[in-house]
Amino acid sequence: MATQTFQCSHCGAESPLDDRYMVGNEAVCMDCMLNSTAICEHCGTRIWRTDAVEDDEMTLCASCFERHYTRCCECNDIVANDSAYYDDHENAYCSSCWDDMEPDKPIHEYSYKPDAIFYGEGNRYFGVELEIDGGGCDTYAAKHILGAANSCAEHLYIKTDGSLDCGLELVTHPMTLDYHLYNMPWNDVLEEARALNYLSHKTDTCGLHIHISRKAFGEFTLEQECSIARLLYFVEKFWMEMLRFSRRTEGQVNRWAARYGMKLSPQEVMDSAKGSRMGRYTAVNLTNYNTVEIRLFRGTLKRNTLLATLQMVNAICDVAVFLSDEELQRLSWHQFLDRICEPELIQYLKERNLYKNDPVTAEEDD
Repeated sequence: MATQTFQCSHCGAESPLDDRYMVGNEAVCMDCMLNSTAICEHCGTRIWRTDAVEDDEMTLCASCFERHYTRCCECNDIVANDSAYYDDHENAYCSSCWDDMEPDKPIHEYSYKPDAIFYGEGNRYFGVELEIDGGGCDTYAAKHILGAANSCAEHLYIKTDGSLDCGLELVTHPMTLDYHLYNMPWNDVLEEARALNYLSHKTDTCGLHIHISRKAFGEFTLEQECSIARLLYFVEKFWMEMLRFSRRTEGQVNRWAARYGMKLSPQEVMDSAKGSRMGRYTAVNLTNYNTVEIRLFRGTLKRNTLLATLQMVNAICDVAVFLSDEELQRLSWHQFLDRICEPELIQYLKERNLYKNDPVTAEEDD
């Protein structure tokens, strides 16, 4: 029986049908396949090598490159979009070139994401992003603030932020609540910022954002989702109290930390949040893979306010993790207050007239 053959559309040679390879709608022989085609490493499609986008490590089809990749502006290597680093001019860098450019800079670009260093024991970590404004975005100020924060350990780094007029974003590595309270030198950091003429509360631009590790809400995804739904429900259920606690104005909240809206159950609030397409400018930002970010709070240079805010977030996490949906739905604000014993938080709640009709006067926040 005669061997079936076909004519290679690339070189014209007759080849056995068993050695036929398809490139789109074209049939090619084995020699042409080996010498003139390649496999896209993203989608697995065979393409002509002349149409491939390549570097020394990777081969892609043009479509996958355009949708999912870019090139480092320094070395020209291909970089996945979600792994690239970008400067303020939207130039893309691979991690190696970015590290070569960044190590001696005290102020990093907004997209800077170092490997996390975890401080303290447990699974409930809080990362703080504190925006300060009005004192400049210069090396002198940044080095002094880093000196105050990092004298004993690498606690904090500094980034630019386009939402600020002339300021800095101070970002901590993840820390347990106890580490923030007893080991992180917040008093030194905030005093240094004030000495350098920065403001936070007394601006229209600054926020205090708290990132919570998703593992704080449970070991498994379903467990985490249920607890995070209760956190969302708590914020919506006690929206007016949370707004007063935050020190934000309605206008600031609408711009930087919009609410999802109250629903009948935690799961309904979660479903509404996931379907909202509101992005990250929400009171509780769910767009990060490893953390849940509470963006509701106004910035501060007052230590007690900052620590009380962390304690408040921790208390809300306790409610979200340890109460059932039904228990949370029955919970009143005063019942929630009965769970609180931290002196910094109680003092702040009194200052905001949120603690059992027992207000106190307080120094004005910076």
